[in-house]
Amino acid sequence: MNIALWVAQVLLAVVYLASGAVKLVRSREQIVASGSGNWAKDFSDSAVKGIGAVEVLGALGLVLPWATGIAPVLTPIAAAGLVVVQIVATRVHLKINETKTLPVNVVLLLLAAFVAIGRFAG
Repeated sequence: MNIALWVAQVLLAVVYLASGAVKLVRSREQIVASGSGNWAKDFSDSAVKGIGAVEVLGALGLVLPWATGIAPVLTPIAAAGLVVVQIVATRVHLKINETKTLPVNVVLLLLAAFVAIGRFAG
């Protein structure tokens, strides 16, 4: 079980680190122009940067506390926070009828829930 949790944690961390970094580095206009960021039209520049920061911090929180043993309770809390991120992301995508990304949102939500439950129990 520990190996499955670590695989999920690392996979989620890579995805959220990459996704968050894009939101932090690129402008909102560049994200919208990429074709996969239509959701960003409804958000301010600072909101997009804030979402990126939350994703990067969540990615770090998935791995660092558990790996170092320093405040390991932060790992399941980070995973639970990313569940919330995915619930909101799913709602936003549904609102603008952007259904292509929904399977990815659901998989990320389920993986984050798996990590949160598994690490809270462990």
